[in-house]
Amino acid sequence: MSTQTDDRPALYSWLVLYLKGVCMGAADAVPGVSGGTIALVTGIYERLISAVTAINPERIERVLRGLFPNGRRDAVAALREIDIGFLVVLGAGIATAIITITRVLTVAIDSYPVPTFGFFFGLIAASAVVLYSQVSLDTPREIAAAVAGFTVAFVASGTVGTALGNSLSVTVVAGAIAVSAMILPGISGSLLLLLLGQYEYMTSTLSEFVDRLIDVATGGPASALVEPGTIVVAFITGALVGLFTIAHVVRWALEHYRRPTLAFLVSLIVGALRAPVVKTTEKLAELGQTWSLELFGLFALTAVGGAILVLLVDRYTAVIES
Repeated sequence: MSTQTDDRPALYSWLVLYLKGVCMGAADAVPGVSGGTIALVTGIYERLISAVTAINPERIERVLRGLFPNGRRDAVAALREIDIGFLVVLGAGIATAIITITRVLTVAIDSYPVPTFGFFFGLIAASAVVLYSQVSLDTPREIAAAVAGFTVAFVASGTVGTALGNSLSVTVVAGAIAVSAMILPGISGSLLLLLLGQYEYMTSTLSEFVDRLIDVATGGPASALVEPGTIVVAFITGALVGLFTIAHVVRWALEHYRRPTLAFLVSLIVGALRAPVVKTTEKLAELGQTWSLELFGLFALTAVGGAILVLLVDRYTAVIES
């Protein structure tokens, strides 16, 4: 009896951590809200950053040596140093939410593009407003960074997605860029995927992969997993690369050139407001429709809903930090 009682707090803490991961994954799945922000709100941001930055080639090598009997003790020590239990449980929660929500969003984008992209527009706009208080444009360097961020995002929103295509190399790069944003408060990895023209492609591919996985589990041919599985593996590979490279570069830039970097990132979000409008227009064209006063009103209404959600999260964050 005593053992079970002693185990309950640990099991409860893992469950809470898993649910926090679910919240992070839900945020990461939609453009505009950052999983890093949710990590900050739920009080695990510092532990997350410590765990991620603790992963380095030396510790990975020690873990791999655990494949041999004489290296297992050191491998276990290395896993503890990177807080592996925390990362696994949190990652499971994130993965659960992303897989679930992307399936819903795939249907929503195809069937209800106006309210879906309107909601995204509100999320992105409110995120820019929230972060604007941290930005200063007092020097030429900061102004140049802001102009560059806005220009890159505005141009990318209309042309880059088509120009890049959906090759495996693009998928790897997209994964690297997206994961670098997922661990930063305020910047959404899904938003960057939207800018790169990879958001719909990756959400639909992930949904297809899950469907094929279910088919295989119920007796379907394993060959059906190859195509979507290859794309998912390419994205995850890019994400792992980004975790060790781009994410660290962005954090270094924030530590050493905080004001210009913030100016660039926030302006990037502002420029990205073009993306939901462009995507909505494209989807309407596919459905043989054009913008109307009614559709514009629906877009605006759902945008307000998205904005309110972000502002509520920001207010809760402010209460946590005070």
